[in-house]
Amino acid sequence: MQKLLAFILFSTTYLISHCVFAEQVSIEHFSKGAEYSNVKISPNGNYIAVTSKPKGKALVAIIDLRTFKFSHVVKFAQNAQVGDYYWVNDERIVLEKEYIKGWQDHPTYHGELFGVNVDGKKGRYLVGHNGEQQTGTRLKKATPLYGTSYVLDPLIDDPRHMLIVTYPWVASKEPYTRVYKVDVYKGTRKGITRAPAPMANYLTDHQGNVRAAISTSDYVDQQLYLRSSENKKWQQFDLAKHQLSSVSLHSFDKSGKHIFVSASKQGEPEGLYKFDVDSQSFTLLHQNKVVSPTKVWVDRVSKQPYAVEYDNGYPSYNFIDKKSVMSKRLKGLLGALKGNQVQIVSSTVDGDTSIVRASSDINSGEYYIFDAKKNKLNFLFATKKWLNPDLMAQTQPVKFKARDGVTIHGYLTLPEGKEAKNLPLVVMPHGGPHGPRDYWEFDTDSQLLASRGMAVLRVNFRGSGGYGPSFEHAGHRKWGAEIQYDIIDGVNHVIEQGIANKDNMCIMGASFGGYSALQSSIIEPDLFKCAIGVVGVYSLPLMFEEGDISESDSGQSYLTEVLGTNVENLKAFSPTHNIDKLKAPVLIVHGGEDERAPIEQAEALVKALDDANHPYEYELLKSEGHGFYKPEHRIKYYQKVLGFLDQHLAL
Repeated sequence: MQKLLAFILFSTTYLISHCVFAEQVSIEHFSKGAEYSNVKISPNGNYIAVTSKPKGKALVAIIDLRTFKFSHVVKFAQNAQVGDYYWVNDERIVLEKEYIKGWQDHPTYHGELFGVNVDGKKGRYLVGHNGEQQTGTRLKKATPLYGTSYVLDPLIDDPRHMLIVTYPWVASKEPYTRVYKVDVYKGTRKGITRAPAPMANYLTDHQGNVRAAISTSDYVDQQLYLRSSENKKWQQFDLAKHQLSSVSLHSFDKSGKHIFVSASKQGEPEGLYKFDVDSQSFTLLHQNKVVSPTKVWVDRVSKQPYAVEYDNGYPSYNFIDKKSVMSKRLKGLLGALKGNQVQIVSSTVDGDTSIVRASSDINSGEYYIFDAKKNKLNFLFATKKWLNPDLMAQTQPVKFKARDGVTIHGYLTLPEGKEAKNLPLVVMPHGGPHGPRDYWEFDTDSQLLASRGMAVLRVNFRGSGGYGPSFEHAGHRKWGAEIQYDIIDGVNHVIEQGIANKDNMCIMGASFGGYSALQSSIIEPDLFKCAIGVVGVYSLPLMFEEGDISESDSGQSYLTEVLGTNVENLKAFSPTHNIDKLKAPVLIVHGGEDERAPIEQAEALVKALDDANHPYEYELLKSEGHGFYKPEHRIKYYQKVLGFLDQHLAL
């Protein structure tokens, strides 16, 4: 551990430089997780904290910026590790405690929160089902809290308390959440409010009052509730009256009379609005006509939004208040770190010092510290220093018309050093399908394939998030048809451009992307030389019976909304029921502990392939879930994928 700490300290003195590797980056390098992540600065700017995984278990290192020495390293014993964490005052952080079980490689979180000072003192179990460990005292103890808890508001202006939101462990899969005020040193708590509707999320004002809540019963329609700091009774606000949907709460202004929200009007891409609580009116501040905000950035000092981040092709910003300190700062950083997407991820209470993250399609991420008083930007560390940006492949936005005239966007990654002509192509549909989308960013899978000479196409088909509710809802009940047509039309677009070789293409994807890999190959059986399904769903009727979505009423409502309930239609759109139309050889990779796309999905596909005597390979990672957590499993997965592609593509 001493060697590890010395190495991290070396990083924080700004001396780490990129290593130079051989021309072909190894699978092992692509498989490794980030060395450093989630960097946050303390409210007074004396410390930074950073998450690291030296031996496969996450810890948090606290560094004193005045001396550049380690103040403390927080780690849990045995099979526990650190999850997310929060600065709750100048000297103390609160951390989530996760568990890595031998039979399940993905960490699990049971709602336990642990507090500790920057010097390692006053470490204490604050919130969780175990309660306070102390015995034999008359002091008031932190009693057990049976639920999964998260920090809602660290209450930086109150060094003694924080607000948490708890999802109670009750028979219902959709409990009424509760908010508690918790002593960050003792763990004692006081109930603040109970949600007005199941599974609500909350927003606090500048004084830490819980003033707004938003809930959904089917992951599509929403209910907004408001209350004043004086009147604690929740009142429902009629979103439908204003024709608003897809509402996200960002912050109150200082007066407490306005809320900054992003919302969609009549299905358009979401815009940023200022909502007047008293008059219940909305004022549009900014809207992009193509995409919804990726993130609304709020100034920690003024609590006002200063920029809206968009991803219409390449990332960009719209500055809400061009004269604000943070707007000017971000503009300067964008100029200093050209070619990167730049984000101010953490700042001190006075706003004088910020942690900055820079990344791009070829840069997996770098952290910097900016001193506003000195106007100085210093490098901290790279998240994956072993990946040399100079050896990575560039990604460019693409846009085309689908067969019915709808404009579709996507991204094309081209192998470095090869002419963009007649290339082998791998199509990689994203998961979801509703909510997620692809971005211009560092994508490990795309970079791995491009490093082996393949172009990679990622399509934001109808149904994807990020382009407004109308575009997303256009994919409802269209999983097996129009969504797949968009993917196929994207492939035809790059063929027409002369970029892809029409006789040298495969398709692969994870989750819904795995479904699309099979379904697109069924719709166009002569288009792809192979199909790879990773943690995918292959039987739509089975989704109503197996998996974590089907376990709740809201999940069942969601499936009914996006899939419909006509069994014949569901079967018609299910790869397991249409193997007779499939020509491409198949690779299936699945996690044995997957709760989202349970093992029954992979088993149903295997049986259908066996019954049809169709060629396939099957790789089961028994202890993995919906995605592959351990580097050794990612290595095995990548080796299997590259070997399979090498069999079926001319590389």
